[in-house]
Amino acid sequence: MDYLNKKTVEDIDVAGKKVLVRCDFNVPFDDTGKISDPKRINAALKTIRYLVDHRAKVILCSHLGRPKGQVNPKFSLAPVAAYLSKALGQQVRMAKDVVGESAKSIAASLKDGEVELLENVRFHKEEEQNDPAFAKQLASLAEIYVNDAFGTAHRAHASTAGVAKYLPAVCGFLIQKEISVMGRALTNPKRPFVAILGGAKVSDKIGVITNLLNKVDTLIVGGGMAYTFIKALGYSIGSSLCENDKVELARDIMAKAKAKGVRFLLPVDNVIGREYKRDTEFRRVDSDTIPDGWMGLDIGAKTCALFAGAVQGAGTVVWNGPMGVSEWEHFANGTIAVAQAVADSGAISIIGGGDSAAAIEKLGFADKMTHISTGGGASLEFLEGKELPGIACLNDK
Repeated sequence: MDYLNKKTVEDIDVAGKKVLVRCDFNVPFDDTGKISDPKRINAALKTIRYLVDHRAKVILCSHLGRPKGQVNPKFSLAPVAAYLSKALGQQVRMAKDVVGESAKSIAASLKDGEVELLENVRFHKEEEQNDPAFAKQLASLAEIYVNDAFGTAHRAHASTAGVAKYLPAVCGFLIQKEISVMGRALTNPKRPFVAILGGAKVSDKIGVITNLLNKVDTLIVGGGMAYTFIKALGYSIGSSLCENDKVELARDIMAKAKAKGVRFLLPVDNVIGREYKRDTEFRRVDSDTIPDGWMGLDIGAKTCALFAGAVQGAGTVVWNGPMGVSEWEHFANGTIAVAQAVADSGAISIIGGGDSAAAIEKLGFADKMTHISTGGGASLEFLEGKELPGIACLNDK
C-alpha cells in the first residue's frame, strides 16, 4: 500500500476551524488509577500543539480499554484530560459523553486554540460496528478530521474510518511518521534489507513472512515460531512450542526463500528449559539435539553471534517479536543481543510495536532506533501489505 501521498495537517488551513482528532489514548493504569505509561499520549502532543498554535478549535477523541459498548466509569478518559491539561498548559475541557449534549455544547463554545476531549468512543457499540449514523453524528461536531491513531489504523471503526466520509480527512504527525518510515522501508529500502521476526506463532506472521520474502535480502526467524521451522528441517524439538499444522508451510517458506535468493536464518543453538517457568532448570544445546522433555526458551550464544553478524552492515532492519521469553532473565539474552546488534548496526532500524517495542524500551535502546512503531497489530498488517482502513480513508495530496 502506498500511503506516502496522503495529506497531512500541514496541507490544510485549520485556523478558526473545528478539528476532530482521533488519537490513541489507550494507556495503562496502575492500581491507584494513575496513568502508568503516558507514552501514547505524549506521541500525540506534536499534532495537538500544532493545531493549538494554528488556532484550531480542537476536539480530541479516543478509545480506552474494552468497555464493550457500555458506559463504564472505569474506562473514562477523565485522567487523560487531566494529564493533557498539564502537558498543554491549558485546561482541556472534558465532555461527559461522545455525541450528546455535553460534547455538542463544549464543541460549540470552543474558542480558537482551545481543546475538548470527548468521552471514550467505545462507550457506544456503534463505534466498533462503524455505524454510519454514529459516524455522521461524530463528524457533525467538526469541520475537519485528523487521524493520528496509528495503533487503531487497521480497524474500520466509526472514529477511525467512518467519519472520513463526511469531512475533509488528513493525517497527523504520528501517522505521517509511521507511513513515511515504514512505507519507504517497504517500497524503496536502503540495502541490504534484513527482517527479524520472533514471537510465539508462525500463524501470526505468515502474511508478514510472505510479503517480506519478496523484499528482503535476509530473513531471520527466532522466538517460539522458530521451532516449527526447525521441526520442518527434520530435527527433534523436544516439547518446544510447535504448530504441527504449519510444518509443511514452514518447509514451503524455506524453499521459496532459497528460490528467491533470500538468506534465511534460524537458530543454530538454543537455551532450553525443563518447564515453561521462570526459574526452571536450563542449559544450552545445538538446534539438532534438543532432548525429549525439554523446550527451547531462547536463542543460544552461537545464534546471537550469527544473527548479530547478519545485522552488521545492514542498510535497513525491521524487527518484530522477541527472540525468547524475554520477560524472564535467564531467557532474555537473545533479545538483548539482537537489540544491541540492531542499535550498533547504523542501519535504518524499525521496531514493530508490541513485545519487541516493550523490550527495546526496557533495555534502554529506544533512542538508538530510527523508529519504534506505536501500533502492534497495525504495524504487522502494514508489513503484510494489507490495507489499513484508518489511513486508506484519508485524502490524497
